[in-house]
Amino acid sequence: MNSYAWPLDAEALAVPLLVLGYAVSQAPRWRRIAFGFSQLLVLAAFATPLHTIAVHYLVLAHFLQNVVVAEWAPALAVVGTSPLLARRAENIAAVRVLMHPFAALPLWLGTYFVWHVPSIYDAALSHQHSLLHLEHASYFVAGCCLWWPVVHGRSPDGAKALYLFAAFVLASPLGLLLALLPHPVYGFYAHAPQRLWGLSRLADQQIAGLTMAVEQAVIFFAVFVVYLTRFLRREAIAGAFTEVRR
Repeated sequence: MNSYAWPLDAEALAVPLLVLGYAVSQAPRWRRIAFGFSQLLVLAAFATPLHTIAVHYLVLAHFLQNVVVAEWAPALAVVGTSPLLARRAENIAAVRVLMHPFAALPLWLGTYFVWHVPSIYDAALSHQHSLLHLEHASYFVAGCCLWWPVVHGRSPDGAKALYLFAAFVLASPLGLLLALLPHPVYGFYAHAPQRLWGLSRLADQQIAGLTMAVEQAVIFFAVFVVYLTRFLRREAIAGAFTEVRR
């Protein structure tokens, strides 16, 4: 088996249709570019040797795929969604419920934690033409739900900052736990055709967990700081305006 084969997975096949459909929308150019980049990330995850390595050799590569499809690509896709299209989507009751912060965050966290249960994780990799596609699709949907209240929600910046901080705090234990466990937990990779890059199974898992924890800390904390800064700036302006009126 070629460790660096270029596959063409089902997730990648959906990209041209999504891009074509969005290209004819009335969204501003910068939003269409953001959406396009989100789909390029999906292609990078599923139509390059990264996918081959992820589904045959290394937990690290699969974790990177998960991060792309559950966080980065959904974030750019939601940013790329125009406010007009967002409001139309929210006219659908089910969408409105799923995009609410009190539903979106638990849904995203639950999706992440459930798919990383060792027995479920191994089952998905053992059924790559069915269960694995479901895993990736659920990650993307949950990721869009997660970022929707931040990008299109009507909550004040302070509430969005708190929401992001909660995501940062609640998501990080998973990666840290996998990085600290003294033994490998994913049996699927025990039967890998070979070990790549000189990584043992335990080192592969530890690096994967640590990388995921650090990535989530950087992404969520950075966006949290942006919204917290906006909130504090508006509060300061409001306070100064109040003082002037007095």
